[in-house]
Amino acid sequence: MDEAVARDQLRADISPYRHFSRAEWAALRADTPLTLTLDDLMKLQSINDPISIEEVIAIYLPLSRLLALYVAATQGLYKATQRFLDAEDGKTPYIIGVAGSVAVGKSTTARVLKALLSRWPNTPRVELVTTDGFLYPNDVLKREGLMERKGFPESYDGAALLQFLAAVKAGESNVRAPVYSHLVYDVVPDQGVVVDHPDILIVEGLNVLLPNKLGKEIPFVSDFFDFSIYLHADEERLETWYINRFMRLRQTAFRDPKSYFHRYATLSDDEARATARSIWTTINLKNLHENILPTRARASLVLSKDENHRIESVALRKL
Repeated sequence: MDEAVARDQLRADISPYRHFSRAEWAALRADTPLTLTLDDLMKLQSINDPISIEEVIAIYLPLSRLLALYVAATQGLYKATQRFLDAEDGKTPYIIGVAGSVAVGKSTTARVLKALLSRWPNTPRVELVTTDGFLYPNDVLKREGLMERKGFPESYDGAALLQFLAAVKAGESNVRAPVYSHLVYDVVPDQGVVVDHPDILIVEGLNVLLPNKLGKEIPFVSDFFDFSIYLHADEERLETWYINRFMRLRQTAFRDPKSYFHRYATLSDDEARATARSIWTTINLKNLHENILPTRARASLVLSKDENHRIESVALRKL
């Protein structure tokens, strides 16, 4: 056997993941019904993150089927444990983390999953929280010199996020998460979203799979996850998608005088592209290299995208 072929075979044998082509993964849909319409999908997708009904059928229906099976098994195990302990019947939510770079399409994936999973009979209540709400307010970031590192781990109130997840996982009622406004680019004071005994909680964010650096006795955010998804794409594609999104926002949201980025609305096309590329290179790409991409191997599932935002391969953790 050729040495290179032998090395590839060894990697496949010892890899913690089982890899699927798009067609192989799509075949795992079985008889899972399509419960989303085209109108539903149009409302769920983010700016510059196209998604088709065919994508939902090929990728997200098999994934929702898998997750429904996992949730049912986890619920059964929890009930068995409660019976063993002779404990009062409670409700522990199944928590799913969604991670990946800026501009990779995390928000669309999280919203589509929420819509699909809420239509399964054993998970009628599905909630979605983004970690943007746990960013420190801009006043704090400015005072600490962290505005240029917004989105990096140190820009988040990690203790507040851990307390939120611990309360939800413990089955507490009416757990509040802060809300972030992308228009004003800041946490909204005195506003929040209330999570009350969900069957499933989806937590979406850049660094949700990052190991904790505070000490071994402090849990990771991902310690509260029952399943995690990492969205992957090549750096060149991510840069292109980020710049294209910036250019679209320049014609839409940035024109709102309340927008934090209103100053960019009047830039020429060349100036806008140069600005977007600079932001991507100095902030987002650096964060990707230092913090986000290294966590890919910690995910339960990796979805890899091609240049058209189409998921071309799936890797499911088997260990």
